[in-house]
Amino acid sequence: MIKRYYSFGEYLKEIFGKKVYKVNVDAGFTCPNRDGTLGYGGCIYCNNASFRPPSCVPEISLTEQISRGIEHVKKRYKAEAFLVYFQPYTNTYAPVEKLEKLYREALSFPEVIGLAIGTRPDCVDEEKLELLRDLSKTHLIIIEYGLQSIYDKSLKFIKRGHDYSTFLKAVYDTHERGILVGAHIIVGLPTETREESLAMADEINRHPIKFLKIHQLQVVKDTVLARIYEREPFKVFEYEEYLDFVVDFLERLSPDIVIQRLFATSPDEILIAPKWNRSKQQILNDINKRLEERNARQGSKCSFNRHRALCC
Repeated sequence: MIKRYYSFGEYLKEIFGKKVYKVNVDAGFTCPNRDGTLGYGGCIYCNNASFRPPSCVPEISLTEQISRGIEHVKKRYKAEAFLVYFQPYTNTYAPVEKLEKLYREALSFPEVIGLAIGTRPDCVDEEKLELLRDLSKTHLIIIEYGLQSIYDKSLKFIKRGHDYSTFLKAVYDTHERGILVGAHIIVGLPTETREESLAMADEINRHPIKFLKIHQLQVVKDTVLARIYEREPFKVFEYEEYLDFVVDFLERLSPDIVIQRLFATSPDEILIAPKWNRSKQQILNDINKRLEERNARQGSKCSFNRHRALCC
């Protein structure tokens, strides 16, 4: 079978020679866009229940969450290696002493080969990045920055609380220390045209971003975005339309960027739009099928020489 895009599973197998499974944890962080530092309520699309796995329970200790997660995945998949994913909210939003304690606690498990840390680009500093550089000497450390959009007009609309230049500074400060960088983007915001969303692939190619998560905009209950949508519904991706969009995006994206996610899913009970009524596996299968139908692959329409630009 032809490999149409560079998947995260493929990357991990190349590095470790075996499958690596994620264990999601909630270490009890909050967000400066929720606690009053930058604002209250978070970004306009944010309902943490839309992406928090049921296994993430902050009332349970970090060690217990990891132990349960490892035990569950071992039984189900006979897994041997794990990546602990600090997922909900902003997982560098604490003093460095607290961060070091939590990160080292997670890495104390012999089966844990590294950490993926989801955070905001305005919540890192030199001291925190030095800690991550130290941890990366012995483990795989990936810091995943929520970008959402390269357009300041969109960041303002979603009340993100930072601009695109803040993201770029965090990316280069992180990369210069040898720490692997990931980014999350949202496509289909009402502030952007289809071409503007596609152009994010070209822009991401220009910077030292190793991993990418692509989410279609979802409207979920109990958010500011839901109230906006109720008053004045805006266009969201139809299913077939999104399949074509993802293929177009992947074709423009450099082939050495690792794809961690190609679409978002939210629980049916809180999802307002778009409602595709497909399982995760069905969506993934249909994306692969569309890639095959179009004989498309990641990077086939990318003319930017990332290696030369980032190494010289």
